[in-house]
Amino acid sequence: MIQTEKLKLLLEEQGIFADAAQLDQFNRYAEMLLEWNEKINLTAITDPDEILLKHFLDSALLLRYFPFPNKAAFLDVGTGAGFPSVPCTILRPDLKLTLLDSLNKRVVFLSELCKELGITAKCLHMRAEEGGKLASLREQFDIVTARAVAHLRELSEYCLPFVKKDGVFIALKGPDVRTELSEAQKAIGILGGKVERVVEYKLGDVGDRTLILIRKISHTSTKYPRNTAKIKKQPLN
Repeated sequence: MIQTEKLKLLLEEQGIFADAAQLDQFNRYAEMLLEWNEKINLTAITDPDEILLKHFLDSALLLRYFPFPNKAAFLDVGTGAGFPSVPCTILRPDLKLTLLDSLNKRVVFLSELCKELGITAKCLHMRAEEGGKLASLREQFDIVTARAVAHLRELSEYCLPFVKKDGVFIALKGPDVRTELSEAQKAIGILGGKVERVVEYKLGDVGDRTLILIRKISHTSTKYPRNTAKIKKQPLN
């Protein structure tokens, strides 16, 4: 399916190391992604080499740029087909993974994927603004990620309520996010966060990527998250 030796080398170039068992997990992941993609829309990326680069390596780079604490409680919001969290958990099996998505078909795929890969994970079918109100999820996570197209201002309202005080929300973005970041600063502060690092890097020939690391410095008011209609109609700015 995928060239596991090529993936091994791509990871090693970034100071990330995968053993044979982990490379086998990545290979099975790619197989299942394409098998299920014929039934439900999981990804537009179906070329094996592009899966290596745009899904697996791009996800794994979080481990290079941010030192995940040992046994960290890790939530991926709007996870889709499991990116970036499942590749990170393959490489760091100590992480305590929760996957959240609003589409049940994707959650079914994620449940089967984790079972097949031997990953222990909670797979939740719910909207982020609903989950952020639940005591069982609110401010329970050391690390929250989102690889989403939403504006950082709205994305922060969906994600920061899940983050423990002193934990981190990491937004995976494309290039040139300076204007978006500036527009989101007020919302981030209202929600109890502070931008700690902005990491820009090049993903091979694919293009530029940005990681925005937001530290949770105070508790999020129980007013947030609001419902989606309010978040979109009355953004925090």
